[in-house]
Amino acid sequence: MTTSAASRQNTNITSATPSSATSTPAHDQAPVPARNRWRDWLALGLLMFPVLLVAVDNTALTFALPAIARSLETSGVQLLWIVDAYPLVLAGLLVAMGSLGDRIGRRRLLLIGSVGFAAVSAVTAFAPSAEWLIAGRAMLGFFGAMLMPSTLSLIRNIFPDPNRRRLAVAIWAAGFSGGAALGPIFGGWLVEHFWWGAILLVAVPIMLPLLVFGPSFIPESRDPRPGRVDVPSILLSLLVMVPVVYGIKELATEGFGTIPVLLIGFGLAMGFVFVRRQLRLASPLLDMSLFRNRVFSTAITANVLALFSFNGFILFLAQHLQLLEGMTPSASGVAMIPALLATVVAGLVAVPLVRKVRPGFVVAGGLALSAAGHGLVAFGNHSAGPALLLGALLILALGVGTAETISNDLILGAVPAEKSGAAAAISETGYEVGSLLGTAVLGSILTASYQHNLLFPAGLAEATSGTAAHQAGETLAGAMELAATLPAPLAEALRGAARAAFDSGVHITAGIALVLMAGAAVLAAVALHRVPKAH
Repeated sequence: MTTSAASRQNTNITSATPSSATSTPAHDQAPVPARNRWRDWLALGLLMFPVLLVAVDNTALTFALPAIARSLETSGVQLLWIVDAYPLVLAGLLVAMGSLGDRIGRRRLLLIGSVGFAAVSAVTAFAPSAEWLIAGRAMLGFFGAMLMPSTLSLIRNIFPDPNRRRLAVAIWAAGFSGGAALGPIFGGWLVEHFWWGAILLVAVPIMLPLLVFGPSFIPESRDPRPGRVDVPSILLSLLVMVPVVYGIKELATEGFGTIPVLLIGFGLAMGFVFVRRQLRLASPLLDMSLFRNRVFSTAITANVLALFSFNGFILFLAQHLQLLEGMTPSASGVAMIPALLATVVAGLVAVPLVRKVRPGFVVAGGLALSAAGHGLVAFGNHSAGPALLLGALLILALGVGTAETISNDLILGAVPAEKSGAAAAISETGYEVGSLLGTAVLGSILTASYQHNLLFPAGLAEATSGTAAHQAGETLAGAMELAATLPAPLAEALRGAARAAFDSGVHITAGIALVLMAGAAVLAAVALHRVPKAH
């Protein structure tokens, strides 16, 4: 892409009227030069290695926590930080790393991140203490922030043709979903046959093909007029994301309190300062003009709302399967695999579908399908066993897979190629924030509803201590633990009361998700209706 063409395209984005901003971006209308196609697909194959690694690592570590706790003799607080250190640093640096990739080169940033991720994983696998492991997880978040935005932005530049790019994005999303599905099985197998560190150590062989062949087969791309890196903006982005993400996670685990509210308030205030600084800079870390494009902003919003609802669903489903249906954590993970694979199938099917149906309507249809899944839970009978909930998850996954694949492609296609790193970083940040908000907000509503609606059976106060009864009144897990110590009639009565209280909360949260998904579907249909069908 020439500098003059990039300039014209950037002007088209920032000055677009509402009507023109919803049509196909000029970046997707430019002539596509002849390319060596097999090298492009080989490059995509190499990009899948870090995608799979990050996806597997996110889900596999959960199954190693009991082994880590035994091996390193961790406290409960340390165990939480082992989990939280990675996403906190990752979320804080995504925007900065995406913008940095636009400046220094996306392939260079990907390779730096891959070397760092593999090296830190190898060292952290043999961590002798919890503090060492927490520090290692934080460093993995630092290097992980280089990986996902780089892979998605490189796809934008490797595949300038919209049709081929759309398929590449679907494969990228399939790799992430497939990795998430493999994580529970792979992680459980590694912990069972080796030790918990094997989950981290496996990063080294997974990254080797990328490090060996990436420099030869993945083309470099960067912004031809990058400008300088604004260090204060990087620090501000950390001060925005880290307090907000940590505050949200605290709300999800501890409930409403002064500290998480203050943290979120501080982060939002820093966000205001960050935006004002970006608007004043000649070369901002984050080009705020990207949000003026209706296609870009609508696709980001749809993704955030979809992930908000999806993660809220997963939160209560995991509790239902393990605490009410008696499944082990690994068995419940396996039960969810068909739905995760359904996201892969839906994404691949959506690619040819946009040749016949406008992309905005495909996104809206996927979101409406997700709304139907939530509706099935909101108005269904949960006492019939897990079939209803797993069926609803399957419907929900088909909808999310369809909508996310096309919306991610719209995000990339709506911006100039030289800004693809920033666009990918915003998309990934939306993924993190949407996921965390879904867990925190819907999880808090579910917990509050459970506590409000739980009615203890007669005779419970005399049969147990006040502390145990209090724990049972706080969480479903506490009620199930207490029931295991009671005589059979009283235990069954408590289990029934806890199930009824939990289900009442599920109906409410599913109803909220239903409304959000229906609203997102309407938004997509209206705001994206001018985007034409693929040719």
